[in-house]
Amino acid sequence: MNIAAFDIGGTSLKMGVIDRQGNILASDSSDISHNDRDKILEQIIAWLKKNPSCSGIAVSTPGYIDPDNGYIAMGGTVRDFDRFHLSQWLTEKTSLPATVENDAHCALLAERWLGKAKKLNDFMMLTIGTGLGGAAFCNGALIRGGRNRAGEFGCLLTSRPTDSNIEPHTMAQSCTMTALRENYAQLSGQPADDISGKDVFDAFEQGDELAQKVVNTFYQHLAAGLYNLFSVFDPQTIFIGGGITERESFLQELSQQLEKYQIDIRIDTATYGNDSGMLGAAYHFLQSQQSELS
Repeated sequence: MNIAAFDIGGTSLKMGVIDRQGNILASDSSDISHNDRDKILEQIIAWLKKNPSCSGIAVSTPGYIDPDNGYIAMGGTVRDFDRFHLSQWLTEKTSLPATVENDAHCALLAERWLGKAKKLNDFMMLTIGTGLGGAAFCNGALIRGGRNRAGEFGCLLTSRPTDSNIEPHTMAQSCTMTALRENYAQLSGQPADDISGKDVFDAFEQGDELAQKVVNTFYQHLAAGLYNLFSVFDPQTIFIGGGITERESFLQELSQQLEKYQIDIRIDTATYGNDSGMLGAAYHFLQSQQSELS
Protein backbone atom coordinates (compact mmCIF):
# COMPACT_ATOMS: atom_id res chain seq x y z
CA MET A 1 0.00 0.00 0.00
CA ASN A 2 1.24 3.46 -0.94
CA ILE A 3 -0.05 6.46 0.98
CA ALA A 4 -0.26 10.03 -0.27
CA ALA A 5 1.04 12.06 2.67
CA PHE A 6 0.74 15.81 3.17
CA ASP A 7 2.21 18.15 5.76
CA ILE A 8 0.49 21.54 5.85
CA GLY A 9 2.88 24.04 7.44
CA GLY A 10 2.89 27.74 8.12
CA THR A 11 4.57 28.58 4.81
CA SER A 12 4.83 25.38 2.76
CA LEU A 13 2.89 22.27 1.80
CA LYS A 14 5.00 19.12 1.77
CA MET A 15 3.72 16.26 -0.38
CA GLY A 16 4.90 12.68 -0.53
CA VAL A 17 4.22 9.06 -1.40
CA ILE A 18 5.09 6.70 1.46
CA ASP A 19 4.90 2.92 1.66
CA ARG A 20 3.93 0.77 4.65
CA GLN A 21 7.53 0.55 5.84
CA GLY A 22 7.96 4.31 5.96
CA ASN A 23 10.02 4.67 2.79
CA ILE A 24 9.46 7.98 0.99
CA LEU A 25 9.03 7.05 -2.66
CA ALA A 26 8.40 10.56 -3.98
CA SER A 27 8.22 14.04 -2.50
CA ASP A 28 7.76 17.70 -3.39
CA SER A 29 6.77 20.97 -1.74
CA SER A 30 5.06 24.20 -2.66
CA ASP A 31 4.64 27.64 -1.16
CA ILE A 32 1.42 28.22 0.79
CA SER A 33 2.36 31.42 2.60
CA HIS A 34 -0.98 32.81 1.37
CA ASN A 35 -2.73 30.26 3.65
CA ASP A 36 -5.61 29.99 1.18
CA ARG A 37 -7.61 26.83 1.88
CA ASP A 38 -8.89 26.38 -1.68
CA LYS A 39 -5.40 26.68 -3.18
CA ILE A 40 -3.99 24.21 -0.66
CA LEU A 41 -6.75 21.73 -1.49
CA GLU A 42 -6.13 22.22 -5.22
CA GLN A 43 -2.47 21.29 -4.76
CA ILE A 44 -3.39 18.22 -2.72
CA ILE A 45 -5.76 17.01 -5.45
CA ALA A 46 -3.13 17.73 -8.13
CA TRP A 47 -0.58 15.59 -6.26
CA LEU A 48 -3.08 12.75 -5.95
CA LYS A 49 -3.74 12.86 -9.71
CA LYS A 50 0.01 12.84 -10.32
CA ASN A 51 0.38 9.74 -8.10
CA PRO A 52 -2.62 7.50 -8.89
CA SER A 53 -1.05 4.44 -7.24
CA CYS A 54 -1.89 5.77 -3.77
CA SER A 55 -4.69 3.96 -1.96
CA GLY A 56 -5.02 6.31 1.03
CA ILE A 57 -4.50 9.91 2.13
CA ALA A 58 -2.74 11.05 5.30
CA VAL A 59 -2.58 14.69 6.37
CA SER A 60 -0.57 16.49 9.03
CA THR A 61 -1.84 19.98 9.82
CA PRO A 62 -1.67 22.52 12.66
CA GLY A 63 -4.51 23.24 15.04
CA TYR A 64 -7.10 21.38 17.10
CA ILE A 65 -7.82 18.12 15.28
CA ASP A 66 -10.27 15.33 16.04
CA PRO A 67 -8.18 12.40 14.72
CA ASP A 68 -11.13 9.98 14.74
CA ASN A 69 -13.03 11.82 12.01
CA GLY A 70 -10.51 14.27 10.57
CA TYR A 71 -12.36 17.38 11.70
CA ILE A 72 -10.34 20.58 12.17
CA ALA A 73 -11.93 22.62 14.94
CA MET A 74 -9.28 25.35 14.72
CA GLY A 75 -6.62 25.52 12.02
CA GLY A 76 -3.75 27.05 13.98
CA THR A 77 -1.54 29.03 11.61
CA VAL A 78 -3.93 28.18 8.74
CA ARG A 79 -7.18 29.65 10.01
CA ASP A 80 -8.89 29.02 6.66
CA PHE A 81 -9.27 25.44 7.90
CA ASP A 82 -11.28 26.42 10.99
CA ARG A 83 -14.38 24.21 11.43
CA PHE A 84 -13.57 22.14 8.34
CA HIS A 85 -14.09 18.39 7.94
CA LEU A 86 -10.97 17.77 5.85
CA SER A 87 -11.05 13.97 5.99
CA GLN A 88 -14.64 13.83 4.76
CA TRP A 89 -13.93 16.38 2.00
CA LEU A 90 -10.95 14.40 0.70
CA THR A 91 -12.85 11.11 0.69
CA GLU A 92 -15.79 12.68 -1.14
CA LYS A 93 -13.45 14.12 -3.79
CA THR A 94 -11.29 11.03 -4.29
CA SER A 95 -13.18 8.00 -2.89
CA LEU A 96 -10.01 7.21 -0.90
CA PRO A 97 -9.87 6.73 2.86
CA ALA A 98 -8.29 9.78 4.51
CA THR A 99 -7.01 10.66 7.97
CA VAL A 100 -5.97 13.96 9.53
CA GLU A 101 -3.76 14.48 12.58
CA ASN A 102 -2.16 17.41 14.40
CA ASP A 103 1.29 18.26 13.03
CA ALA A 104 3.18 18.04 16.34
CA HIS A 105 1.48 14.72 17.07
CA CYS A 106 2.65 13.53 13.64
CA ALA A 107 6.22 14.56 14.38
CA LEU A 108 6.07 12.56 17.62
CA LEU A 109 4.52 9.53 15.91
CA ALA A 110 7.28 9.55 13.27
CA GLU A 111 9.87 9.46 16.04
CA ARG A 112 8.05 6.59 17.73
CA TRP A 113 7.59 4.63 14.47
CA LEU A 114 10.98 4.99 12.82
CA GLY A 115 13.22 7.24 14.89
CA LYS A 116 15.11 7.41 18.17
CA ALA A 117 11.98 6.85 20.29
CA LYS A 118 11.18 3.33 19.07
CA LYS A 119 11.86 1.86 22.51
CA LEU A 120 10.75 4.83 24.64
CA ASN A 121 7.49 4.85 26.57
CA ASP A 122 7.82 8.40 27.91
CA PHE A 123 9.04 11.17 25.65
CA MET A 124 8.00 14.52 24.25
CA MET A 125 8.20 16.40 20.97
CA LEU A 126 8.62 20.15 20.58
CA THR A 127 8.49 21.62 17.08
CA ILE A 128 9.89 25.09 16.49
CA GLY A 129 9.12 26.99 13.31
CA THR A 130 6.73 29.75 12.32
CA GLY A 131 4.80 28.67 15.41
CA LEU A 132 5.47 26.24 18.24
CA GLY A 133 3.90 22.81 18.56
CA GLY A 134 4.12 20.07 21.12
CA ALA A 135 3.12 16.51 21.90
CA ALA A 136 3.57 14.13 24.83
CA PHE A 137 3.86 10.33 24.84
CA CYS A 138 3.40 9.01 28.37
CA ASN A 139 3.13 5.46 29.68
CA GLY A 140 3.17 4.14 26.13
CA ALA A 141 0.41 6.34 24.68
CA LEU A 142 -0.01 9.68 22.95
CA ILE A 143 -1.76 12.15 25.25
CA ARG A 144 -4.66 13.88 23.46
CA GLY A 145 -6.65 15.46 26.27
CA GLY A 146 -10.41 15.81 26.70
CA ARG A 147 -10.82 18.06 23.65
CA ASN A 148 -7.84 16.89 21.56
CA ARG A 149 -5.90 19.97 22.64
CA ALA A 150 -3.15 18.45 24.78
CA GLY A 151 0.36 19.47 23.83
CA GLU A 152 -0.23 23.19 23.37
CA PHE A 153 3.17 23.96 24.86
CA GLY A 154 3.13 27.35 23.18
CA CYS A 155 0.72 28.49 25.90
CA LEU A 156 3.29 27.91 28.66
CA LEU A 157 4.52 31.08 30.33
CA THR A 158 8.23 31.86 30.12
CA SER A 159 8.03 35.08 32.17
CA ARG A 160 5.62 36.67 34.66
CA PRO A 161 2.82 38.73 33.04
CA THR A 162 2.54 42.29 34.30
CA ASP A 163 -1.02 42.81 33.06
CA SER A 164 -3.92 40.88 31.55
CA ASN A 165 -2.13 40.50 28.20
CA ILE A 166 -0.31 37.22 28.77
CA GLU A 167 0.43 36.34 25.14
CA PRO A 168 3.83 38.13 24.97
CA HIS A 169 4.97 36.00 27.92
CA THR A 170 4.26 32.61 26.31
CA MET A 171 6.54 30.16 24.52
CA ALA A 172 4.59 30.79 21.32
CA GLN A 173 5.66 34.43 21.43
CA SER A 174 9.22 33.97 22.62
CA CYS A 175 10.48 30.59 21.34
CA THR A 176 9.69 30.62 17.62
CA MET A 177 11.55 31.76 14.52
CA THR A 178 8.84 34.37 14.03
CA ALA A 179 9.55 35.80 17.49
CA LEU A 180 13.30 35.71 16.87
CA ARG A 181 12.96 37.65 13.62
CA GLU A 182 10.45 40.16 14.96
CA ASN A 183 12.43 40.86 18.13
CA TYR A 184 15.60 41.50 16.16
CA ALA A 185 13.73 43.66 13.65
CA GLN A 186 12.25 45.76 16.43
CA LEU A 187 15.66 46.37 18.04
CA SER A 188 17.49 46.99 14.77
CA GLY A 189 14.80 49.10 13.13
CA GLN A 190 14.54 46.81 10.10
CA PRO A 191 11.36 45.36 8.53
CA ALA A 192 10.74 41.86 9.90
CA ASP A 193 9.91 40.58 6.41
CA ASP A 194 13.47 41.41 5.33
CA ILE A 195 15.04 39.27 8.07
CA SER A 196 15.30 35.49 8.26
CA GLY A 197 16.16 33.35 11.24
CA LYS A 198 19.46 32.55 9.53
CA ASP A 199 20.20 36.27 9.26
CA VAL A 200 19.78 36.66 13.02
CA PHE A 201 22.03 33.70 13.83
CA ASP A 202 24.63 34.87 11.32
CA ALA A 203 24.69 38.27 13.03
CA PHE A 204 24.89 36.48 16.40
CA GLU A 205 28.00 34.58 15.31
CA GLN A 206 29.58 37.79 13.99
CA GLY A 207 29.28 39.39 17.42
CA ASP A 208 26.35 41.70 16.70
CA GLU A 209 25.23 42.87 20.17
CA LEU A 210 21.54 43.11 19.25
CA ALA A 211 21.55 39.63 17.73
CA GLN A 212 23.36 38.22 20.76
CA LYS A 213 20.75 39.75 23.06
CA VAL A 214 17.86 38.35 20.99
CA VAL A 215 19.37 34.87 20.57
CA ASN A 216 20.37 34.55 24.23
CA THR A 217 16.85 35.59 25.30
CA PHE A 218 15.40 33.04 22.88
CA TYR A 219 17.47 30.24 24.42
CA GLN A 220 16.69 31.40 27.97
CA HIS A 221 12.95 31.23 27.32
CA LEU A 222 13.21 27.90 25.53
CA ALA A 223 15.22 26.44 28.41
CA ALA A 224 12.62 27.68 30.91
CA GLY A 225 9.84 26.00 28.95
CA LEU A 226 11.77 22.73 28.71
CA TYR A 227 12.46 22.82 32.45
CA ASN A 228 8.72 23.14 33.14
CA LEU A 229 7.86 20.30 30.76
CA PHE A 230 10.54 18.03 32.17
CA SER A 231 9.43 18.72 35.74
CA VAL A 232 5.78 17.95 34.99
CA PHE A 233 6.10 14.91 32.68
CA ASP A 234 9.50 13.39 33.62
CA PRO A 235 10.16 12.20 30.04
CA GLN A 236 13.08 10.01 29.08
CA THR A 237 13.90 12.48 26.30
CA ILE A 238 12.51 15.70 24.86
CA PHE A 239 12.96 15.75 21.08
CA ILE A 240 13.07 19.07 19.24
CA GLY A 241 12.18 19.46 15.58
CA GLY A 242 12.13 22.31 13.10
CA GLY A 243 14.58 24.13 10.89
CA ILE A 244 16.53 25.49 13.85
CA THR A 245 17.79 21.99 14.66
CA GLU A 246 19.83 22.06 11.44
CA ARG A 247 22.06 24.57 13.20
CA GLU A 248 25.14 22.55 14.14
CA SER A 249 25.60 24.23 17.52
CA PHE A 250 21.90 24.24 18.48
CA LEU A 251 21.97 21.48 21.10
CA GLN A 252 25.18 22.79 22.65
CA GLU A 253 23.84 26.35 22.92
CA LEU A 254 20.57 25.16 24.42
CA SER A 255 22.34 22.79 26.83
CA GLN A 256 24.39 25.71 28.18
CA GLN A 257 21.17 27.47 29.16
CA LEU A 258 19.74 24.29 30.71
CA GLU A 259 22.79 23.79 32.95
CA LYS A 260 21.58 26.49 35.33
CA TYR A 261 18.62 24.28 36.35
CA GLN A 262 20.99 21.55 37.60
CA ILE A 263 18.77 18.64 36.61
CA ASP A 264 19.30 16.02 33.93
CA ILE A 265 17.04 17.30 31.15
CA ARG A 266 17.71 14.98 28.24
CA ILE A 267 17.22 16.68 24.86
CA ASP A 268 17.83 15.54 21.30
CA THR A 269 16.92 16.57 17.77
CA ALA A 270 14.11 14.89 15.81
CA THR A 271 15.37 12.21 13.44
CA TYR A 272 13.58 13.07 10.21
CA GLY A 273 13.55 16.86 10.11
CA ASN A 274 11.08 18.26 7.60
CA ASP A 275 9.85 14.76 6.68
CA SER A 276 8.54 14.07 10.20
CA GLY A 277 5.07 15.44 9.52
CA MET A 278 4.45 13.29 6.45
CA LEU A 279 5.89 10.16 8.07
CA GLY A 280 3.83 10.61 11.23
CA ALA A 281 0.69 11.25 9.18
CA ALA A 282 1.31 8.01 7.25
CA TYR A 283 1.79 6.10 10.51
CA HIS A 284 -1.46 7.53 11.90
CA PHE A 285 -3.23 6.42 8.70
CA LEU A 286 -1.86 2.88 8.97
CA GLN A 287 -2.85 2.68 12.66
CA SER A 288 -6.37 3.92 11.83
CA GLN A 289 -6.76 1.32 9.08
CA GLN A 290 -5.60 -1.41 11.43
CA SER A 291 -8.11 -0.29 14.08
CA GLU A 292 -10.95 -0.44 11.55
CA LEU A 293 -10.02 -4.00 10.58
CA SER A 294 -9.76 -5.25 14.16
